[in-house]
Amino acid sequence: MHVYDPRLHWVGRTAVVSVSGALDLLTAPGLDQFLASTLQQGPASLIIDLTDVDFLGSAGMQVLVDVHGATTPDIGFAVVADGPGTSRPLTLIGLTEVFDVVSTLQLAVDGLSREA
Repeated sequence: MHVYDPRLHWVGRTAVVSVSGALDLLTAPGLDQFLASTLQQGPASLIIDLTDVDFLGSAGMQVLVDVHGATTPDIGFAVVADGPGTSRPLTLIGLTEVFDVVSTLQLAVDGLSREA
C-alpha cells in the first residue's frame, strides 16, 4: 500500500514533518519536494517523524540522506524511527551513524532543544 501523507507542524522554530504509510520509490519524490519546501521556511531544526511509516525502502532512505545533506550546520536534524520497518533498515544500512535517529518525537525535540 502506497500512502503519501506528510504533515507539517511546528514546535517553536522546529519543523516536524510526520509521514505515514510506505516511503518507497513511488512516494519518496513527493516527500523530497515537501521537505525542500519545509527547509525554505527557515526552521532552526527539522525532525522527520517516521513513527507511522510501515515500510521504508531505499528511495525513502535516500531522501533522508539528501535532506540531511541539504541542511546547513546550524540547522538541527533528527529522524524518529522506532519500528522494524523503519529503525531496522536505518541501522542495517548505517544511517544511524550519519544522523540522529531516536525512538520518540519527544526525544528528538528534547535533543534538538539541548543543541540550540
